[in-house]
Amino acid sequence: MTYVLDANIFIQSNRAHYGLDFVPAFWEWLDRAHAAGDVCSIRKVGSEIAAGGTDLSTWAAGRAGLFLPMDAACAVWLRAVATWANSGHFTPAAVAEFLSAADYELVAYAAAHNLTVVTMEKSEPLRRSKIKVPDACGAHGVPCVSPWDMLRAEGAQFVLP
Repeated sequence: MTYVLDANIFIQSNRAHYGLDFVPAFWEWLDRAHAAGDVCSIRKVGSEIAAGGTDLSTWAAGRAGLFLPMDAACAVWLRAVATWANSGHFTPAAVAEFLSAADYELVAYAAAHNLTVVTMEKSEPLRRSKIKVPDACGAHGVPCVSPWDMLRAEGAQFVLP
């Protein structure tokens, strides 16, 4: 496995860039990359998608194996990420939001399994009111890239016949 995908990769892609209805090749690529062992996500991301009650929820429901559970290797990283969030310059509300969302588990899972996080979030290290995934990744030595960087690195092409 190489990449672990943030919820926004699925949600924002479906809403904007790669809608299930007009860029099915993106979703087929995700299926193939997962089958090849190159991409995964975590169960909490799957739960966030399922809560949407949309066509994306239906798509994700048929791919339970894509959304992996946290495991024993994650425990030390969950503590490390939580400690970092609580000892930073972030507001209590920002910490509470981060620790209750999938982001916290996503960073810990990536650290535990030496994966690269793929997210649409941008780093904002001075922001106090929200903890951004790229900043949490950077604090823990976890590589973090955009979906377009991942697609280019993996040679994905969505070409009309």
